[in-house]
Amino acid sequence: MSVRLPRIVSFAVVATIVSAGLVAGGARADSASPTPAASADAKATLTVGITQDLDSANPFTGIVATAYEIYQMQYPTLTNYSAQDFSIVPGFADSWQESADHLTWTYKIRSGLKWSDGEPMTAKDAAYTFNRIINGEYEQTNYGNYVANITKAVATDDTTLVLSVKAANPIMTHLAVYILPEHIWSKVSEAQVKTYKNEPVDGQPVVGGGPFVMAERRVGQFIRMTANPNYPGGPTPIREVVFRVFQNQDAMGQALKKGEIDFADGIEANVLKSLEGVPGITTVNATYSGFNEIAFNSGAALSDGKPIGDGNPVLKDPKFRQAMSWAIDRQTLADKVYGGAATPGSTIIPDMYPAYHLTPATPYTFDPEKAKSLLEAAGYKAGADGVRTGPDGKPIELRLFGRTNSANSKQVVQFVKGWFDAVGIPTTVTMKSEDALTEIIGQGTYDMFEWGWVVEPDPDYQVSTFTCGQRSYEDAGSVLAGLSDSFYCDAEYDKLYAAQGSETDQAKRSDIVKRMQQMVYDAAPYIVTVYYNNLEAYRSDRFTGFVPQPNPGGSLLYQYGVWSYVNAKPVSSAGEGTQPADGSSGSSSGWMIPVGILLALIVLAVIVGLLLKRGRGGEAADDRE
Repeated sequence: MSVRLPRIVSFAVVATIVSAGLVAGGARADSASPTPAASADAKATLTVGITQDLDSANPFTGIVATAYEIYQMQYPTLTNYSAQDFSIVPGFADSWQESADHLTWTYKIRSGLKWSDGEPMTAKDAAYTFNRIINGEYEQTNYGNYVANITKAVATDDTTLVLSVKAANPIMTHLAVYILPEHIWSKVSEAQVKTYKNEPVDGQPVVGGGPFVMAERRVGQFIRMTANPNYPGGPTPIREVVFRVFQNQDAMGQALKKGEIDFADGIEANVLKSLEGVPGITTVNATYSGFNEIAFNSGAALSDGKPIGDGNPVLKDPKFRQAMSWAIDRQTLADKVYGGAATPGSTIIPDMYPAYHLTPATPYTFDPEKAKSLLEAAGYKAGADGVRTGPDGKPIELRLFGRTNSANSKQVVQFVKGWFDAVGIPTTVTMKSEDALTEIIGQGTYDMFEWGWVVEPDPDYQVSTFTCGQRSYEDAGSVLAGLSDSFYCDAEYDKLYAAQGSETDQAKRSDIVKRMQQMVYDAAPYIVTVYYNNLEAYRSDRFTGFVPQPNPGGSLLYQYGVWSYVNAKPVSSAGEGTQPADGSSGSSSGWMIPVGILLALIVLAVIVGLLLKRGRGGEAADDRE
């Protein structure tokens, strides 16, 4: 949620480049420190400050951004998003081909790959992962939308994966499904997977296939990732990445100034300002794909329609939600809470993706008097004390949840409370941890909450979160959360979701996605508050070579890929004139390219790109904005 989206792991390099033989060139929860690997060079350890801890190392369970940052460092996906412009480049598969009847996709997997424990990494692992999601229930929570059109996965040999689909599908070149090692996960049953931690045991790192694997974790303190000895991109300049958890933003900023950490991610505007001009520190105000929202409980129910929760019934009325959408001053939030590092939000696909973003013809603006008028017209009359009553004649009072680990959230909910109180809707604010809030949302025991999403380049995942089937579901007597957090459900919307999922003409698909955004905007289960930038800072006197995504102007970490993790290096080993690859050629971000053969690589990449494009069935126009 606060950033709940899958991010694609950058993994492979074009096979022809491999054959060329290139070589990969109180703040904390307590005082505990990560245990360094005996052979690790301290200069090659990148320490990243974060304020959002990992919720789960299990890819089927985690939902916060830190979790997906770990997953993409640890596991491959079939394809990757380039650092340059989110275009599709090879990943676990180095080529792919759609059949003439649009019902089969064949992915050629690189040969000779190994998991971090030395076991072979093949197309069979990919087939196992896809089939586990297709046939599972719990596993579909995070990945169900990617496999909804896939009927089966078959590894015809170690280097060939065949996915059968029901109909033409525009997302088959960017399936954000992390490939898991079958020899590990086949031992985890459907019953066990709900509680499986996927953390190091007895000092043994988690088995993965990306550039880093988890070697140590202490809840609320740190996560230590060590370089995968079998990563096909070759040794990375950084040998360890330590994510150090801070309890507040100011402490993280101070730690960066003192040199206790090397990178501060997701910092707030006031902290960024305090770091500007500090010797040895570079600040970054990066373009980003995140939005935050106030979500309403529009009628909590299971995916089969069975009501759950205790949301205030007035929130089921779209007229009430629409009226409240006029009561929020988005510009004030952008200016005063986000320090100008945000813009007023509107629809659920950010304007960072112009090909799919809808700009509403009649946007909600800050107009308290209009909010009052619409509430009156809808029958929510104000009493002598100014408090409005519902159809049952009882005064309306709403509960609003904010997140304890976000200073921005704490401010936003207080602003919202003031605006709602002013139009006659008394609001009680309660702060919860993100883990606790996730449980509350899944059970439907709330009226409103503040949170947000990071939207991946393809819109399918984000628009899927408003489908009826993504509401909570019941399993063995327990209610488990789906991706829907407002419980919005509309049969026509679901039809449009299915239609965009089989439309390969980019212009037509864009039109469908925009119609879906308009439906959600009009029904107002969300009030999208802002589109925010990602504020970062790092010790440029220690590390260089970070690769932005998109390039230029994008984030250096928390990307759709691992471009910076495999390209950044200690300043002492940077080498004068050496520049990291930015991924625009389609080669893996894990490869450092000698300058003397750069021109040859560019020519080679162009040739390979043309060959791959010929095999993609015309999907390229759909991929990136």
